[in-house]
Amino acid sequence: MRRIELSPGLFYIPAFLAAAAQAVLARDIWSATEKAPFFQPLMPRTGRPFSVRMTNCGPLGWVSDQAGGYRYQAHHPETGQNWPPIPALALHAWDELAAYPHPPEACLVNFYDQDARMGLHQDRDEEDLSAPVLSISLGDTCLFRFGGTKRGGTTQSLKLVSGDVLVLSGAARLAYHGVDKILFGSSRLIPEGGRINLTLRRVTRAA
Repeated sequence: MRRIELSPGLFYIPAFLAAAAQAVLARDIWSATEKAPFFQPLMPRTGRPFSVRMTNCGPLGWVSDQAGGYRYQAHHPETGQNWPPIPALALHAWDELAAYPHPPEACLVNFYDQDARMGLHQDRDEEDLSAPVLSISLGDTCLFRFGGTKRGGTTQSLKLVSGDVLVLSGAARLAYHGVDKILFGSSRLIPEGGRINLTLRRVTRAA
């Protein structure tokens, strides 16, 4: 297993998940969406919809709308049901790579079609910023962009392919990052094409 430090605290683990494990994890996510279907979050200030569709697994899930803004909650915003459990393979990745003594509480699932993007942003809605953020890529390759902790600084780009993992920790925990482009049709993992990104996070401070 290669573990490449792209910048202090930002680790890239290429091909962490083999093809068979990717297929299992993708099936687990599709099963989870039967209970927690994808929804379209809204920007808090403008009400503009995100270009990605999302859902969550775990005790807590990240949501966004005009009424409540960015936040975590225990239930799906449309069905009112609790989120399904985090898939076992995602938890295994956290246990092996996160170097953190407590389990994740949220697994945000973003689905990118060929037109979806994600602007540069920080993951900062969590109480416990000492815990890393772990990101798993499935399906189509994306052009990922990352920078430092100040908006407007120098950025770099990296292609993330299915099975790759990123860990944002330490000095990179609040690094700006985003997705510029989806190379649609570059993977056969998702039959209709697209990219699934799983982002595992610890939300609350452990007692």
